[in-house]
Amino acid sequence: MKPLPYGAPITLDQARAVMAAAEAEAAAHDWPMVIAIVGSGGQLVMLHALDQAQHGSVPVAQGKAETAVNFRRPSKLFEDAVASGSLGLRLLGMHNLLPLDGGLPLIADGCVIGAIGVSGMQSTEDAQVAAAGAAALAGEPAPATTRRGSRAPGAGR
Repeated sequence: MKPLPYGAPITLDQARAVMAAAEAEAAAHDWPMVIAIVGSGGQLVMLHALDQAQHGSVPVAQGKAETAVNFRRPSKLFEDAVASGSLGLRLLGMHNLLPLDGGLPLIADGCVIGAIGVSGMQSTEDAQVAAAGAAALAGEPAPATTRRGSRAPGAGR
């Protein structure tokens, strides 16, 4: 399938809506996260480090967002490719992508206008917060979430 074309960069108002939805999802679970939003050219538009977010999550969130916009696909696709081994391991030699779930392209009018990257918890939780932000841009309801503080059995923080 052919990737979506790039569009004009996300506006500040759009980025604010995406950020607010992502922050609300993180706050609902009391997850200390870093949320990065980049425009269609990969430039940082907005970065919020929530209270008690680990310092190392700042470049990781940015890297996930940059990966999603530069390759016009979710960063999870790269995580899955590396996890499958074989030829997917070649991705580890690339310096311009971060193969971790939590980065999503932001789509408007059939074009990639930017991306969101989230870091601070497990990759699946990062992805949950990113999806909430992306859903806000698309005008969709936020994805269903689990109850505050609930995690899958055996899941650690």
